[in-house]
Amino acid sequence: MDWGTLVGTAVGGVVALAATMIAERARSRREEAVRRQESKRQLYVAYLAALTRTRNELKDIVRSPGLGQQERARLSAEAYREGGAYELRHQLGLFAPAPVISASDEAFRAIRDVRDLVRDGAPGPLPEAFEAFEAFEAFEAFEAMIHAIRGLRDAMRKDLGTDG
Repeated sequence: MDWGTLVGTAVGGVVALAATMIAERARSRREEAVRRQESKRQLYVAYLAALTRTRNELKDIVRSPGLGQQERARLSAEAYREGGAYELRHQLGLFAPAPVISASDEAFRAIRDVRDLVRDGAPGPLPEAFEAFEAFEAFEAFEAMIHAIRGLRDAMRKDLGTDG
């Protein structure tokens, strides 16, 4: 029996097995990275949608004629609580990188500030123009909220690699 042929065949089998295992591991890592990226994308979309939903609800409250201060306070608390951003913010804290978390916190605080202004606004219905609401403060807070949400969106796009 030729031992060289036997050893050569065994070494060839080991090399083939190792190559297959390395290729499988690389494929598995790529698939996991794609799954993680897709999960993160879905979380980002859901969070931005929740912030936008809350923002729109608060804007509708401000623009609603005939709402007294108590009703605005109730509706603004409800919009903030039921918008869904609070829960999703905690998920972001687990999966997003630090720049996205920081931008998320800023956007969340900006939404909360607008909610507080809507809740604590002057008695009676608020005009559509924010300038008359609390001496221009609400307009500035609303602009800060929009700016913060845009900053968050940009941080998310950068993290996802879709910022062009």
